[in-house]
Amino acid sequence: MSVTPRRVVVIGGGVTGLTVAYRLSMAGAAIEVKVLEAGSAAGGKLRSVAVGDLVLPAGADSFLARKPWAVDLCKELGIELETPGATGAHLWTDAGLVPLIKDAPFGIPGDIGDLFRWPGLSAAGKRRAAQDLLRRARKSDIDESLGSLLRRRFGDEATDLAVGPLLAGLHAGDVDRLSVRATFPDLAVWERWQGSLFRGSQATSKVAHRAKLGPMFVRPRGGVERLTDTLLERLGDRVRTGAAVTAAEPGHITLDDGGRIEADAIVITTPAHEASRLLTAASPDVGANLAGIGYASTGVVLMVYERDTQAGLPDGTGFVVPRGKAPMTAATWLSSKWPADAFDTRAVVRCYVGAVGEEDILDADDADLIEACARHLAAVVRLPDMPEQAAVVRWPASMPQYEVGHLDRVSSIRAGLPPGIVVAGQAYDGVGVPDCVRAANETAEQVIADLTRQRAGNEPTDHEETVP
Repeated sequence: MSVTPRRVVVIGGGVTGLTVAYRLSMAGAAIEVKVLEAGSAAGGKLRSVAVGDLVLPAGADSFLARKPWAVDLCKELGIELETPGATGAHLWTDAGLVPLIKDAPFGIPGDIGDLFRWPGLSAAGKRRAAQDLLRRARKSDIDESLGSLLRRRFGDEATDLAVGPLLAGLHAGDVDRLSVRATFPDLAVWERWQGSLFRGSQATSKVAHRAKLGPMFVRPRGGVERLTDTLLERLGDRVRTGAAVTAAEPGHITLDDGGRIEADAIVITTPAHEASRLLTAASPDVGANLAGIGYASTGVVLMVYERDTQAGLPDGTGFVVPRGKAPMTAATWLSSKWPADAFDTRAVVRCYVGAVGEEDILDADDADLIEACARHLAAVVRLPDMPEQAAVVRWPASMPQYEVGHLDRVSSIRAGLPPGIVVAGQAYDGVGVPDCVRAANETAEQVIADLTRQRAGNEPTDHEETVP
């Protein structure tokens, strides 16, 4: 007796949606999966752009290897991985670039002597930060902002000029609004169980040293988009681009051309504001909660300099910038981090622009953005005043903000979802590629389990797809 396959519609063709669909496609004939992507191409932010004769990353250039899910997926797909050609980074200070302390998890050294030898803070700032070793731990486990925790332990100078730029920069966020529990929960654990962030860092470093952990970052050989490109190859015609969805309700979705697709399960992997639009009719409360997840707009300025400029870059992979000190929030020496024959002796730099409270810069013309970043770079490293080739890529409303209370909001969203609909992606459980892959794996498992229960309790029905 043949079994009618259960249909799953995945809305959104970024790394989360493609991974969910790939996992579901491996369930065999019991599940029929479709991916609907509104844009002209799937892959999300994992893509590259041509700058002169080079192809450079427009989104993430690597992913965290110590979160294993993306690495494991690449290995499963037969994608070869490579490690950076340089390590270590710098901090932008009024006196120039200062190397960040090595072996300092989250930018926090485990050796107090390293703090006092480091030139990135004033003597007063170092003394205040060292008080972390003497201050009592916070007893409450209620969520607080990252800034609240860091200022309480280290004071304002270390928070604003050293640790904050590194941690908040990963989220393009405001250190005083980001949730500790949702972004860096280990810091709260360090305070609670070690009584000090310095001691927590020291204990973590000892464990990492004993475990002989490998490199911090890796990428697929040839670029991060190899991951989504390979997923697209495996999924084939299951992925449909140019398919904009206007609403998702239990049992079906509606397309902007009036078409309707029946579904036994719907997985929404779009940004939260898009998910809000899709779900408001079916669940106004969930729609409102989704709309409450804020987003920051960001961009990258990619610059290729003339030959014989690579030698002008300091050792390491780039630098981070305290809020308001420069037009960029960070920069990566792509030609150092991911050296390639195509670069020859040219310095290739990628500057990150935009963040919460710093989004106005994205309104500038491309030429002005390039000039501002190049001018500031030339002030701190031995580079010409302008690159030979450059490009700007803008990512409007691209980075979800995990503000205080985020985890409770996400729990409320998921508890209120209509039957047969689930959400996954950057907006909920982590912004990095490994986090998205982990969430996709878990979402696929949940959908398969739900469909198994559904099949056990109901007779299968035929599906129809109607187009006006």
